[in-house]
Amino acid sequence: MERCGWAGPEPIYTDYHDREWGVPEWDSRALWEKLILDGFQAGLSWITILKKRDNFRAAFAGFDPRVICGWGEAEVARLLQDPGIVRHRGKIEATIANARAWVAIEEDRGFDRFLWDYVDGRPVQNRWPALGDVPGHTLLSERISKDLKAAGFRFCGPTIVYAFMQAVGMVNDHVLTCPRHAEVAKMADRPGLRP
Repeated sequence: MERCGWAGPEPIYTDYHDREWGVPEWDSRALWEKLILDGFQAGLSWITILKKRDNFRAAFAGFDPRVICGWGEAEVARLLQDPGIVRHRGKIEATIANARAWVAIEEDRGFDRFLWDYVDGRPVQNRWPALGDVPGHTLLSERISKDLKAAGFRFCGPTIVYAFMQAVGMVNDHVLTCPRHAEVAKMADRPGLRP
């Protein structure tokens, strides 16, 4: 058995694959953090974001959207000077706008419920034989992307959303030859995962 072909060879990458990627995430704030990081990854490799993730968490107040939603130009200017993160004005400004959108959804119905309702609260169990069979986006990721944008989110196109869905376990896209496929599938069957 071999892990998914995208995960390697650096230990930070294999650890992420083996411990985090595809594990169902039910916490609203953590879901938002992962969506933001996937947005920052656009045009870059995921390992770049992984290596900077702790810096991102420090720079963005632990990814607390209730704090970030009140930020403005002063915080944007500060972040543009931070070499520990990806210094992209559009992505930084989008993070602030996305925090405001998250607050509205969280107060209305919960960001976790907003997302997990698309899959009826249970991870989709895909059975891809090889990495080349895994799509870059799906009709569902297109729908979620459209709905997120309508709610005020930015940097959340269908490809970013699908990568996010894979990361947070909304879909199990570990290939069948990967030992994590069966392990992650079992996590979806455990009772009480979803609050």
